[in-house]
Amino acid sequence: MAKKVYTDYFFDEPAYNTHDGGYIPLVTPKVEPQPLAIPPLLKPDRQTDTDDYYTVTAQESETQFLPGKKTKTWGYNAGFLGQTIVFRNGKQTHIDLENKLPELTTFHWHGLNVPGPITDGGCHAPVYPGETNHIDFKVHQPAATTWLHAHPCPSTATQVWKGLATMVIIKDDVEEQLPLPRNYGVDDIPLVLQDREFHDDNQFDYRADYDPDGVQGHTALVNGTVNPYFDVTTQRVRLRILDGSNRREWRLHFNDDLEFAQVASDGGILPAPVYMTKVMMTCAERDEIVVDFGQYQPGDEVTLMTDDTPLCRFRIKSFVPDDTKLPEHLVDIPDETPTPDLPVRTITMDGMDDEVALDGKKFDMSRIDARQKVGDVAIWEIRNTNSTENGMVHPFHVHGTQFRVLARNDGPVYPNEHGLKDTVGVNPGETVRIKVKFELTGVYMYHCHIIEHEDGGMMAQIESYDPQHPQTYHLMDMDTLRNAFAKEQGIKPEDVWMPGM
Repeated sequence: MAKKVYTDYFFDEPAYNTHDGGYIPLVTPKVEPQPLAIPPLLKPDRQTDTDDYYTVTAQESETQFLPGKKTKTWGYNAGFLGQTIVFRNGKQTHIDLENKLPELTTFHWHGLNVPGPITDGGCHAPVYPGETNHIDFKVHQPAATTWLHAHPCPSTATQVWKGLATMVIIKDDVEEQLPLPRNYGVDDIPLVLQDREFHDDNQFDYRADYDPDGVQGHTALVNGTVNPYFDVTTQRVRLRILDGSNRREWRLHFNDDLEFAQVASDGGILPAPVYMTKVMMTCAERDEIVVDFGQYQPGDEVTLMTDDTPLCRFRIKSFVPDDTKLPEHLVDIPDETPTPDLPVRTITMDGMDDEVALDGKKFDMSRIDARQKVGDVAIWEIRNTNSTENGMVHPFHVHGTQFRVLARNDGPVYPNEHGLKDTVGVNPGETVRIKVKFELTGVYMYHCHIIEHEDGGMMAQIESYDPQHPQTYHLMDMDTLRNAFAKEQGIKPEDVWMPGM
């Protein structure tokens, strides 16, 4: 049977961000092509057969993006973005979270199944300047591409814009048995897709660029590289792609419509490869694709595009022929039965600009909006109440779990949504049904991952509880957060700029 190859982006075209009133088109800067930066792997402080120990440092630096002055940036153990962190399923992990920034931050492990709210690292887990917090957790989930980013509501967007985001790779025995490229930096390549605006002296100015529907810039960055190229030295290359943007969607394809196979999404390997020539990613989603460059000759060049803008040029070098084929079946994903008699949880994603909300309410970090028992398998229905004529795709994200996407408007899900996910794009006027299970107790946020929308209040909290072991949580409140920022900035609390709140 001939394999199916998908040639469209799946999402509703009228909702593409290109139709936004504030859309900022990408412009390729007139700079010489640069080698694609491959973030180094973060070295553990110590390792044993059962335990890994790391120090993750949020720090200030300067980064040479463009000719002229360096840009002031933030990063994790790096000048911008961060060193890639590798975890192993089943290992106890111990991390010192070190803050060398001039203001408080948090360390959110996006996509990791860890206790909330402190280990999860949302707004309730601040690390203050000059201080180090410590977390411990056991990695308990399949191999996947996840990520780490700042999440200090409502300054998440500002800190991510400055650079606080990095890729986190989980490995396991199952993935290692599959015929996938996994030589990091050679045929297993991270691609963190972002955009930025550069102002006088090549500096970021988030406040000048602020848009409540999401900040965008004219310049694409791939792993922090402007106008990158990558030298292809193997026939098959695995690309771990993260939409790390505050707002921008990426509609990816190669300039010659080269076919590729998606093999994983947010939560890990898909049940089967999905072959396509185009894929659209909304904010915070991860797609792993395998590209076979076997039809090209040394000296050829193939370009990864988003819409009509080149992102990264793949320059073909000599490589050893490789006839490895992907199997029709990759992994089994348990399909758990929903817990009987549980009501369906309905959630609405409402509004645009400053009026965004969840279920008609703005986020309150001291309020728990819902509760779900640990181990229960619940059905959630997420509805985007935006107009189908001029609304936006809202990427819906849940902390502390990976869910299954069951239906879109009672119809089929997109072909690449049959795996585990923590973020799903919801079209205007659409209802997406998902199946959610929490394995650990805690308070977890769920929100739109257009970061300005979450900062602006399109966010809520759910407690995953164990009735046999009830817990009380000390939750951060806005006054405490505002006072801390005011002290760090040397201004009055009422003068702290908190966009969207």
